[in-house]
Amino acid sequence: MRVSYYPGCSLESTARDYDESLRAVFDVLGIELRELEDWNCCGASSAHITDDFLSMALPMRNLEIAEKENNDLLIPCMACFNRLKSAEKAAIGEIKTDVKTSYKGKIKIKHILDFLSEDGNLALIERFVKKPLTGLKIVSYYGCLYARPPEITDVTDYEDPRSMDKLINILGAESRPWSFKTDCCGGNLALTRIDILKRLGNNLFDM
Repeated sequence: MRVSYYPGCSLESTARDYDESLRAVFDVLGIELRELEDWNCCGASSAHITDDFLSMALPMRNLEIAEKENNDLLIPCMACFNRLKSAEKAAIGEIKTDVKTSYKGKIKIKHILDFLSEDGNLALIERFVKKPLTGLKIVSYYGCLYARPPEITDVTDYEDPRSMDKLINILGAESRPWSFKTDCCGGNLALTRIDILKRLGNNLFDM
């Protein structure tokens, strides 16, 4: 199986360990991750706030590249996923934009969690579990960008997403219910309002 892969800027820098882990897992599963050629930033950092045109033009270009490869497009970063899904909706006319594009919406855009938690892939993962995480109790945290707004993400269980929970359970651990799994962490305010970032982040740890 071959899938297209958009790592995004963070996985090329501060989240490099995430990228390396994903590549190692997919190698074991026998799934080829084909990184998009000449991809660019999705605009999640600042472009979507400071420039409406760039907010769509940047992710739209990545979609055009991906569509030429004609594979499902997997995205590991929540912010990148949200931006590229927004661009997809704009391309098919569900969001107004002045950006002209050749993208036709012929490929599926998936967050890495949704792809791995599909029934067939869960069964594949289970075959490779050698040391199950028996005894571990884990709560999953998705944040606010993975599932919302559902009109953009197409996530149906946006109030209580389950994809990560399914992966936790298939690895042998116990996924525990947690009502704060989609609360905002304040990440977008990391440079401008540290006080809010700390408050929102601390709230999650306190829960």
